[in-house]
Amino acid sequence: MNPKRHLITAALPYANGPVHIGHLAGCYLPADIYVRYLRAKGEDVLFICGSDEHGVPITIKAKKEGITPQQVVDKYHKMMGDAFDEFGVSFDIYSRTSKPVHHKTASDFFRNLYDKGVFTEEVTEQYYDEKAKTFLADRYITGTCPKCGNENAYGDQCEKCGSTLSPTELINPRSTLSGEKPVLRSTKNWFLPLDKMQPGIEAYIESHKDWKTNVYGQCKSWLTQGLQPRAMTRDLDWGVKVPVDGAEGKVLYVWFDAPIGYISATKDYFEQKDDHTSSLAKATADKSAQWELWWKNKDTRLIHFIGKDNIVFHCIIFPAMLMAHGDFIVADNVPANEFLNLEGDKISTSRNWAVWLHEYLVTFKDKQDVLRYVLCSNAPEAKDNDFTWKDFQAKNNNELVAILGNFVNRTLVLTHKYYEGKVPQADEYTKGDILLLEEIGKFPARIAASLDAFRFREALAELMNLARAGNKYLAENEPWKLAATDEKRVRTVMNISLQITANLALLMEPFLPFTAKKLSDMLNLGGFKWTHAGRSDLLHAGHKINPPALLFDKIEDPAIEEQILKLHQSKIMNEIQNQVMSPAKDETSFEEFSKMDIRVGTILEAERVPKTDKLLKLKIDTGLDQRTVVSGIAGFYKPEDIIGQRVSILVNLAPRKIKGIESQGMILMAENANGELAFVLPSKEISNGGMIK
Repeated sequence: MNPKRHLITAALPYANGPVHIGHLAGCYLPADIYVRYLRAKGEDVLFICGSDEHGVPITIKAKKEGITPQQVVDKYHKMMGDAFDEFGVSFDIYSRTSKPVHHKTASDFFRNLYDKGVFTEEVTEQYYDEKAKTFLADRYITGTCPKCGNENAYGDQCEKCGSTLSPTELINPRSTLSGEKPVLRSTKNWFLPLDKMQPGIEAYIESHKDWKTNVYGQCKSWLTQGLQPRAMTRDLDWGVKVPVDGAEGKVLYVWFDAPIGYISATKDYFEQKDDHTSSLAKATADKSAQWELWWKNKDTRLIHFIGKDNIVFHCIIFPAMLMAHGDFIVADNVPANEFLNLEGDKISTSRNWAVWLHEYLVTFKDKQDVLRYVLCSNAPEAKDNDFTWKDFQAKNNNELVAILGNFVNRTLVLTHKYYEGKVPQADEYTKGDILLLEEIGKFPARIAASLDAFRFREALAELMNLARAGNKYLAENEPWKLAATDEKRVRTVMNISLQITANLALLMEPFLPFTAKKLSDMLNLGGFKWTHAGRSDLLHAGHKINPPALLFDKIEDPAIEEQILKLHQSKIMNEIQNQVMSPAKDETSFEEFSKMDIRVGTILEAERVPKTDKLLKLKIDTGLDQRTVVSGIAGFYKPEDIIGQRVSILVNLAPRKIKGIESQGMILMAENANGELAFVLPSKEISNGGMIK
């Protein structure tokens, strides 16, 4: 396919919180790299994004903060937009789904399908909160997960075990609005009959076997299971109103509404563009024709950049909607990434386990490209990957500073030292010089091939290989040693080193735009673009370059330790604030409590109970005797780590056999909101056998 234009979209982020590094690695950074690459080649590109401002997460956030949904989306739309801009994500427009242009576009789209008879009307039973007098969306219902027993699972998912749920599967469901047990009531909604549309979707997916394995595989899995009708409306008061009679109190399902945001944002872009044109242009411009060229013309190539959790919506549901409408093109590719973890744990906004972009930009001012480099070099393209602050530091110090920055700085410093900042004339090339110049010419095609295949890590690695080649060339030729004896050779070595530097400035722009500009300014490299890369005459003899400045500086240990500490402190504070207390048990008498004999003891021996995951066999000195206790703490403590550990033990608990071992007591443990256990100990030194009253 040789498209005339490229329409690139990045997933619309929910406007209920800031942007974190998982979002960046998942879709926004790869999308920006790809768009910058296309623009550098002179392609016609439109890069579309905006805030997704409808859906239950917005209303939940509003209730939690005690403000209106509109105030929530206004706050986070600005925060996200500003952060994206400062990070260098080069959207042509960052729109929002609360705009009138979006409401009209989404409403008209729904009406088109409705008038064609695409939807089916179905009456189903959904949970209703009689106290709050409203139907409950899935996230407004919590209860006990039927699969793992988590008492705070949501109506659509258990975040503890990761299971997908429906509200009616929850044990002891309760409304998050009132705390009351909801009741089932009948309600009418409009469904997209995906089961009937499956043949068309299958044909679409089969025509794209070249998609990334994770994307194609997930789509095939859904199709193999068989598609089911999905409701495209919801009983809510925040969102795009359903534009048909009898739909009072209903809005469009957020996953019907949100992808249409790409279309409305394109309209928004041309409306804003038209507002800044001359009156003559306004009189002659056809706004409809402008945006339709990008969405309805088959010479446009549409590409969606998303994370893996959005694959089904962008590869099955949205294409089904577009096909049913009939006027729109569908995506040619959907290069979804996997998830980025943080310090070995899943990124979680609810647990505040994240690195937030707006905070990073304050703490590491002018280091946008360091984060861009680290996230791209470690991108979760084929599998989940992990971000750690130590790796962030190592990649900055050992790669950006020691390889790329070191080569550029040595080259420019020596040019000023020997030639007053003027590019020297290359006199004579050795065989090694000629081979290197030929190699330089191959890098643009290598990097382009990787970018065209959405292999961004590979493309960045090739860029760094060019910097490594430059470093190796300088180290082998040592112009600082030859300066006094072979001026002719030094001129050639420095000319070639400067040509490599100029090529780096051009080729790094999609990945490291801030550094590319800084280096281009130092080289006075005006007028050259990606298409000129690979040449060995970018800088002519006598060309004046500006004084050098360091491209990168080292990040020291204290700065990294501060971030690690901040991350863990934030997580602990969040756990404390969000801890859900178990309800108090039934009342007991003092006499009953007095029957319990709790003593201080010390663990003498510990070993795993064979063929179990949770049980440890402990030998404990109670002060009265030494006895065996079987305890379910193996998931939290290694046997070798707790020898000598002091414990509180209930010594008069009736013995019972566990896995064939007679357990003669029970140690007391405290449990946090995540189900993690810790020993309960007296605050003062008490000898074994000391009573706990």
